[in-house]
Amino acid sequence: MSFKSIIQDMKGEFGSISRKGFGLRSRSLKLVEDDSMIIVDALKQSCWANMPPELLRDVLMRIEASECTWPPRKNVVSCAGVCRNWREIMKEIVKNPELSGKLTFPISLKQPGSRGSLIQCYIKRNRSAQTYHLYLSLNQASNDDGKFLLAAKKCRRATCTDYIISLSPEDVSKGSSTYIGKLRSNFLGTKFTIYDAQPSNGGVLATKCRSFRPGSMKRVSPRVPAGNYPVSHISYELNVLGSRGPRRMQCVMNAIPASAMEPGGVAPTQTEFLVNKTDSFSSVPFFRSKSAGMGMESCESHLLMLKNKAPRWHEQLQCWCLNFNGRVTVASVKNFQLVACSGEENGEDVIVQFGKVGKDAFTMDYQYPISAFQAFAICLSSFDTKIACE
Repeated sequence: MSFKSIIQDMKGEFGSISRKGFGLRSRSLKLVEDDSMIIVDALKQSCWANMPPELLRDVLMRIEASECTWPPRKNVVSCAGVCRNWREIMKEIVKNPELSGKLTFPISLKQPGSRGSLIQCYIKRNRSAQTYHLYLSLNQASNDDGKFLLAAKKCRRATCTDYIISLSPEDVSKGSSTYIGKLRSNFLGTKFTIYDAQPSNGGVLATKCRSFRPGSMKRVSPRVPAGNYPVSHISYELNVLGSRGPRRMQCVMNAIPASAMEPGGVAPTQTEFLVNKTDSFSSVPFFRSKSAGMGMESCESHLLMLKNKAPRWHEQLQCWCLNFNGRVTVASVKNFQLVACSGEENGEDVIVQFGKVGKDAFTMDYQYPISAFQAFAICLSSFDTKIACE
């Protein structure tokens, strides 16, 4: 049997499995054993059940290389769901977004984006339900067709506002197994904190050695809620004079060192989700990172800082303008581009950009060293009402 026929046979089998309901979208954090057993039993009946390991690896590599975009890339996810052996092979074959520029598994949403190019996404807002859904753009000409990535729900409280972020669009709550973090604002909507439901090397170090709040050189000891770890602080400049103009914002990334933006620099990269919530956070190694040995003193003084790129006043149009390269079509005070303010060399490289394209449609593009989760949370801060900034 030729490689081509083997691969076609394998894809056909996964296609029928997907139609029977073996979707990982609603069960992102773990594989369902019963479904896996059904698949394994089906594989035993197939012509490639006893394929030699070397040949199996070659076939899986060809599938991964051929299924570059969604929805066909679901076959790669299905391969990883067959059994532990297949899953380990696929984990080795599939590169993280930083190297491949592709979002494949749910964990990709917690990993840094691609280097040198923006990953294009879009956000749809539901005003009545106060929900926000993030999608991966599949068609640059339309925002109506995309791969669902993350969901957020706005929860107003007496003194603050929370945006709960989940891997599932149906269950957006802190008690859900798909909960991965939240964004919390102060009463005025001028300061925000991004919390991660799971710790990171960088995040834990930044918490231990105190975090820097935007606009202040004073070190503070944040009160960390159980199961939430601050990975970023966002600050919007107060508009005390009440003048009209673009917002000014700054982000301090607790979990990312400024050296990540230097040539050869690295950012912490999460490799897996916590399977059991009862597991001890401190005893489970979630990250493999070259920067894991970053010292505490380095953490204090070398955190990555982002600032919004200053727009220019257009005399003919009589408005503030930024070059979004066609990705933003509607003028809005919410529109922004973030650049690193840690070095002149990369000072103009846009790391996150967000802008309006319709009444409740917005584009969100991001790249290394920010993850989709972090970029989404930063963009959610732009939706919140800012009493003292406008």
